[in-house]
Amino acid sequence: MRVKVRAFAMLREIIPAEHDAELPGGATIGDLLSLLSARHPGLDDALFTAAGELGAYVNILKNGRNIHFSGGLETPLEDGDIIALFPPAGGG
Repeated sequence: MRVKVRAFAMLREIIPAEHDAELPGGATIGDLLSLLSARHPGLDDALFTAAGELGAYVNILKNGRNIHFSGGLETPLEDGDIIALFPPAGGG
């Protein structure tokens, strides 16, 4: 299956702002992030804590809905999904 990945803010320095990713059927958000992290050094550090958990202020949207409400990293993917990756925001 193919999903579209959109990266925002400082993540665009690590991965392309928008690109397609190919995954096997039955893949999850966690599988996608593993694939992307293997291809793009530094992405893992930008999204995950040292303990391997998704960072507290990292937001990942599947078709506009936050995965925190749909199964987290175990959220299943479907062909044609649009995944948006947002790093923690800072400033003030």
